[in-house]
Amino acid sequence: MAKKALITGITGQDGSYLTEFLLAKGYEVWGVIRRSSSFNTGRIDHLYQDPHVPNPRLRLVYGDLADASALNRHLKMIRPDEVYNLGAQSHVKVSFEVPEYTGDVTGLGTTRLLEAMRELELDAKFYQASSSELYGKVVETPQSETTPFYPRSPYAAAKAYAFYITKNYRESYGMFAVNGILFNHESPRRGETFVTRKITRAVGAISRGEQDCLYLGNLDAKRDWGFAGDYVEAMWRMLQA
Repeated sequence: MAKKALITGITGQDGSYLTEFLLAKGYEVWGVIRRSSSFNTGRIDHLYQDPHVPNPRLRLVYGDLADASALNRHLKMIRPDEVYNLGAQSHVKVSFEVPEYTGDVTGLGTTRLLEAMRELELDAKFYQASSSELYGKVVETPQSETTPFYPRSPYAAAKAYAFYITKNYRESYGMFAVNGILFNHESPRRGETFVTRKITRAVGAISRGEQDCLYLGNLDAKRDWGFAGDYVEAMWRMLQA
């Protein structure tokens, strides 16, 4: 019987690559998506199968990391072998404008998933997408698993909570729950509000005469970039331990 995986954030960059990867491995994939007045599934449209088709291997259900009852209901119905929590309000700048929402979804959303898994006594493995933003004002370069955290945004603080609550559920309840600290990773599917896509879009617009210049924020920031397709394979490998 095929393994089943549940992915939050399936419509994002990482969610779409992870879906491709798991389908190629023979998984049955379930994705949690939020209701929206406009279509937001563009990154997975090429993978989507009509639910009327017999035995579709990709299924989507409506839910939200802020809605514990929906998460509990979906986990009870699906009973996945693996849960990948990639969903979040993930924009650092935006997190200063909506700090409460960021904390609720990015931080407490992780607790809602873990608590539902615990209450349902699921024998499932849990992956939490952590972030290099945990390090914030770095105290050493390069950073490692033992480098102290110094979060400097509501997003980073929410991710720090999610990191430690994942560790807490592992140590308190014996759950297979792991954190993967992801540094910046890119692809053609990267959101257009992030700097790499912002630059490439501007270059195209300038070359077409549609734009004169590009405005950027902090030019002193330093990041280590990777490819999203490689990162999702690492997520999967962590759950095969």
